[in-house]
Amino acid sequence: MHETIPEARVEGRVLIGNMDIYDTSAVEVRRRVGMVFQEAQPIPAMSIYDNVAAGLKLSGFHHRAELDEIVEHSLRMAALWDEVKDKLRKQSGAGLSGGQQQRLCIAAPSPCSPDVLLMDEPAPPSIPSPPPRSKNSSSSSRRSNTIVIVTHNMQQAARVADRTAFFLMGKLVEFDRTETIFTLPHDKRTERLHYWKFG
Repeated sequence: MHETIPEARVEGRVLIGNMDIYDTSAVEVRRRVGMVFQEAQPIPAMSIYDNVAAGLKLSGFHHRAELDEIVEHSLRMAALWDEVKDKLRKQSGAGLSGGQQQRLCIAAPSPCSPDVLLMDEPAPPSIPSPPPRSKNSSSSSRRSNTIVIVTHNMQQAARVADRTAFFLMGKLVEFDRTETIFTLPHDKRTERLHYWKFG
């Protein structure tokens, strides 16, 4: 969001593959990076269906039957389909309960298969997997291949992560395979936190 703040100063590089996000248009970054905020923020003027289909529609994909299939799969992945299937086009995403809004926001980036999905303290226990994509879609071969989750729940991190980074006071302490972090951490600070959380 820094590009909207004139006095913002950026140093260093953030790479996604070979793409430096600071040398790339914000539109392209948003195509390749999905974000699920801690506080659910569905688009209030859109129906549940359109909250999920919006990304594909903005990319020019309008094949109705395949959109229906992708929206259903994304909502099932977020454990929301059974609760909303009868009001997909009738109800605003903002009209759902707090927990349902969070799951809707987890479902929403999935149809576009972003390269990276950032999740800030996701509440539901399930972590999304990529939905089926249209054969006619120009990005049909792309899949969500990296999910970065910020969590204070160590059990959640141990359960879902391939690799874990431990930050303390804004500084990276240790980064390794999750199994190593939780069984044989190299840094005493990680070990102390592990003992404090698990006894």
